[in-house]
Amino acid sequence: MRQLARWVGRWEALLVVLLVASVIFGDLTSPHYMTGFNFSTMTSDIMERAIMALPMTLIIIAAEIDLSVASVLGLSSCVLGLAWLHHVPFALCLVLALLTGLVCGWFNGFLVTWLALPSLVVTLGTLALYRGLASVVLGEQSVSSFPTSFTNFGFNTIPGTLIPWPFVVFAVLAVIFIVVLHFSRYGREIYAIGNNKEAALFSAVQVNRIKLVLFIVSGVLSALAGIIFTARFSSSRADNATGFELDVIAAVLLGGVNIFGGRGSLVGVILSLFIIASIRDSLSLIDVADEIQSIVVGSLLILSVLGPNLVRRLRAARTRPLVPRPVARAEPGD
Repeated sequence: MRQLARWVGRWEALLVVLLVASVIFGDLTSPHYMTGFNFSTMTSDIMERAIMALPMTLIIIAAEIDLSVASVLGLSSCVLGLAWLHHVPFALCLVLALLTGLVCGWFNGFLVTWLALPSLVVTLGTLALYRGLASVVLGEQSVSSFPTSFTNFGFNTIPGTLIPWPFVVFAVLAVIFIVVLHFSRYGREIYAIGNNKEAALFSAVQVNRIKLVLFIVSGVLSALAGIIFTARFSSSRADNATGFELDVIAAVLLGGVNIFGGRGSLVGVILSLFIIASIRDSLSLIDVADEIQSIVVGSLLILSVLGPNLVRRLRAARTRPLVPRPVARAEPGD
């Protein structure tokens, strides 16, 4: 009973309630929501954001941030398209796209770790830089004549099921990240860096190396998301995934990850990803404009910052010992 009460008090329990509420809302607003095809489509639509949210979770827990993930996705997609347009073997096109993400992530990490620049400023700059490079690579044109086997991976589901193939990629990555973050020494060091970087340094934690690796992983997985995005839409364009960074950061923070680092779990982030996917899908089914959907996601972003802080304050107030006020003594002659 005590363990049940402890779980109910966790942020993840509230996320489960929100997920159920979003499903009920979708069912009430559209007869097409509670269908296998819709759930399959909804899952496909969130996969690129979900893949980018995995390394973003670790980066924010380490008290940093990466705002350039969607731009890296777009640039990697453009490199893939340009290489294929020039008749490069397709396997090499995929490698070049992943290498593009690796270089972008390394550049972000280099500026943050070796030049000691704030990650917020660095990745805000590279957000514009990488998107601009994507426009330089392909300009106004788009590439869509990709191999059928590649586009089938983005469109199709596992035979006999409604599970899209990109979900399999995400599921494998999610298991790896959960094991690394919650069950390994590397994960404990990430939490230590987010809680107190100076104390982590004195504990022989290689702070700069870990942060550099995190940014590189973020770049590579953003490129992987770019490959999946290109396969799903069979299109390589400079404006692919514009604005996706808002959903990624909103999902991570709504999942209970502290924006100042040191706290959070991947379970909460995964729940929040499907909450956002469910809300966007419900609104799309009733023809709500994308601008209104962005307002809803932005509101969730604010809630994700306020909510966990309020929960922690209430929990701290509940456990804070009551200190009796001193009783004033009566002076002689009063």
